[in-house]
Amino acid sequence: MDAVAALNEIAFLLEYDLAPRFKVQAFRRAASAIAGVPDAELRDRLADGRLARTKGIGDRTLQVVTQALEGELPDYLAKLRDARQAPPESELAGLLRGDLHTHTEWSDGTVPIAAMADAADMLGREYIAITDHSPHLTVANGLSVERLQKQLADIDEWNRTSQHDVTLLTGIEVDILEDGTLDQTREMFGRLDVVTASVHSKLRADRAVMTARMLAAVHDPATNVLGHCTGRLVQGSRGTRPQSEFDAEKVFAACAAEGVAVEINSRPERQDPPDELIAMALDAGCLFSIDSDAHAPGHLAFVALGAARAEAAGVPADRVVTTWPLPRLREWLAARG
Repeated sequence: MDAVAALNEIAFLLEYDLAPRFKVQAFRRAASAIAGVPDAELRDRLADGRLARTKGIGDRTLQVVTQALEGELPDYLAKLRDARQAPPESELAGLLRGDLHTHTEWSDGTVPIAAMADAADMLGREYIAITDHSPHLTVANGLSVERLQKQLADIDEWNRTSQHDVTLLTGIEVDILEDGTLDQTREMFGRLDVVTASVHSKLRADRAVMTARMLAAVHDPATNVLGHCTGRLVQGSRGTRPQSEFDAEKVFAACAAEGVAVEINSRPERQDPPDELIAMALDAGCLFSIDSDAHAPGHLAFVALGAARAEAAGVPADRVVTTWPLPRLREWLAARG
């Protein structure tokens, strides 16, 4: 098989399994190191030892490239394919068209915009929103106005020149500050397709304080999606974290009234909202957005996990905005501006 494709698939599968970043990056660096080099040239470099001395090629990646050039399925890729657990089956997963919460290396993601777009296209997505963090979240390299402006220009250029079928939507995962305001300027909100608003700080605040904070964000006309509403962590390398306390009935009633979608965050370590809150939001009449919160290409496949949870909770497909075709989605997004 193609050596670059093998290296990238290994990276994708490792990302899906939430492998350490350094391990994933070894395969992505190797893929970059040989990208565009004809197989005949790679074989010459392999034969005379130059490939082994190439920056970005290590023992394991050299073995993958060697086996691919020999027309074999690399052993390491075969092992990962065999070990991968199939995502839970659901009809809803097959209806998903897009994803309104993804990150790139512009903030705390691991790859450039183009790599996320490539993966989204491979997975058959019609659209994804690039929603890197806002400036208050310095630990995640949040985007200033100036950096966000530059990113918007890059996304526009990609959409104009790409041969892919997927459309990139401009967006932001904006921090809901302690007073309920959103961490970006009005002028920039007016230039974005999607605003996913999330709480990232003071997650253990008093119930009344957190409720007021979230209600202010939901009532803000810039907000399209309420992201990972409880902030909980249920597993993973960061440990666990209890869910934030807030008046879910009031918050979900506001979401339903304002037309703000409640995110079903598909990351395995979040599974947010909990099942009982999905049911509450469903009863309140809310829309939902099943999102990956991807920080790497392999994470885009997480939406199957969120779809299975939504289907088990009885969420109808038409209440999930990420099942909508792009024209309908754009109408909904524009109505909140």
